[in-house]
Amino acid sequence: MDNLFKSFKDLDIRVGTVIHAELFKEAINSSFKITIDFGDFGILKSSAQITELYKVKDLVDTQVIAVVNFPKKQIANFMSECLILGVVNDKGVVLLRPDSQVNNGLKIY
Repeated sequence: MDNLFKSFKDLDIRVGTVIHAELFKEAINSSFKITIDFGDFGILKSSAQITELYKVKDLVDTQVIAVVNFPKKQIANFMSECLILGVVNDKGVVLLRPDSQVNNGLKIY
């Protein structure tokens, strides 16, 4: 159990605000290119397959939770720098988000 807890603590999970989103036309699966402001931690980009339940206008200015210390991943012509977290159900991916506004960059423990 101690190793499992250590593995979880190794993840750097933070809150950020979506500052830009657009359809990722080059992706094989329907996706968005998303730019997220993590405050003092910086601005990172992500690709997210969340088009079933979200539109660009739903994403901009909302907060999301993401893992920010995974290696970067090339997806088509785009470099994804973080992994936005969500729950998969039969309708698509539901984003994990704080239930009230918090400062960008705060770490999830």
